[in-house]
Amino acid sequence: MKDLTFDKSRVINFSDAVFSIAMTLLVLEVGIPSIKAISSNSTWVILQNRIPSFIGLVVSFLVTALYWVSHLRSMKYVTTVDAKLLWLNIFLLLFIVLMPFSTGFYVTGYNLVGPFVFYCFNLSAIGLFNFLLIRYIMKKEIANPELTPHIKRWYLHTALNALIIWILAGVLAFILPSVARLIFILIFVIQFFINRNYKKKTTRLK
Repeated sequence: MKDLTFDKSRVINFSDAVFSIAMTLLVLEVGIPSIKAISSNSTWVILQNRIPSFIGLVVSFLVTALYWVSHLRSMKYVTTVDAKLLWLNIFLLLFIVLMPFSTGFYVTGYNLVGPFVFYCFNLSAIGLFNFLLIRYIMKKEIANPELTPHIKRWYLHTALNALIIWILAGVLAFILPSVARLIFILIFVIQFFINRNYKKKTTRLK
């Protein structure tokens, strides 16, 4: 049983389907107004009332998309899918599937701490299993000549970046809730410096 392996293409296809369904379901959290509400309110008022829902949709969609891109990048190095890799992938997908619920929960209680902390927990769990999956792939495929120490560091630092920021956001929500809701922007700022450092080292190695 130790040497049991699984079809890589089926694992990737299934993962892609889960990502795409979860990302599509996010739009359902933007409630469609009733005909009565449309008749008695202006379009601007209706849309204004749904600003938190649109913010939740855009942030969750983009973050989930980034994890999908990370999944695409890391899985290309996988030669065989063993049981450990399969289960790390399954737990990653479990928390991806939870995203529509946690987004809706957060949006409904937009000004409350609890729903936002739960949202951060969901994203932290995705970040954790994404990191564990990538770390395992880096160790498992150690013989792959494409996976130089330099490239491995980039993958691991990128995965840790999002994980740490979402944990920090969840903790800060109890102290500085307004700051916690905006701190996710740091993911893109830090990633910029990670990428710049990677490009510099790549140029130097060439």
